[in-house]
Amino acid sequence: MDETTRTAVSVAEVPAEAPRLRYDDGREAVQKELSSTRRTARVVGMLVLGGYLTYGVGSAIATGIAAAPDYLSSVSASTLFTASAVWMLLNSALVIGIGVLMLPILRPHNKNIALGYFATRVFEGIILAVGVISLLSLVIVSRGYTEAGAADASYFETLGAFAINGNFMAYNVAMAGLGLGSLFFCYLLFRSNLVPRFLAVWGLVGYAFLATGCVLEILGFAGTGLVATIPGGLFEIFFGIWLIAKGFNPSAITIGAANTAGVVTS
Repeated sequence: MDETTRTAVSVAEVPAEAPRLRYDDGREAVQKELSSTRRTARVVGMLVLGGYLTYGVGSAIATGIAAAPDYLSSVSASTLFTASAVWMLLNSALVIGIGVLMLPILRPHNKNIALGYFATRVFEGIILAVGVISLLSLVIVSRGYTEAGAADASYFETLGAFAINGNFMAYNVAMAGLGLGSLFFCYLLFRSNLVPRFLAVWGLVGYAFLATGCVLEILGFAGTGLVATIPGGLFEIFFGIWLIAKGFNPSAITIGAANTAGVVTS
């Protein structure tokens, strides 16, 4: 083999270096991602606020009706009670939607936390829905109560109490799960700088209170769950407004989009 042939073989054996994409090559993709994420942020913000509206108003009306002394004699005929419970049920779709929409935004920064937050929102939505279905069972219990008469009143009163308590427990389990799962979410918000860090810290504190208070409520410390929802609830309201007005930090989205596309920025 002559020198020329040996050189050609040696060159052929050296693997060619993969071409490196530069930022200019991915600029259009990154700009599209920024525009898409801005729209997503607005939708997420509206879903967060919508969740408070649907569940908060629906729960206030439905549980208010169920708290009346003679609720078993009136719930089955109350269209307002059923409509309020269905309004609460809509919240489950909204919170699951939040998890779905946040998944592609969080995934470039930490895939595991993104999936964990998605699972947290799905868990919250399902458990809250179970609680609302328990509350809706009062319609059946109330109908049986009015048909049975005084002889079986205590039996139906016990069933009614179980139905109301089922919704109460489901709510606290869902909120405890949301609080625990969202601690990692807020940590990622802080680390990635997707939102101002004071907001991420506020979320960490608020969700820690929420999880602790709801666990204590489940264990029998009455009132702790309600008090614990205040800092976390205020965070979610402010977070929703922030996303609608400001959206996510463009520089953090740019970094995430560049990472996803394999774009070299330096």
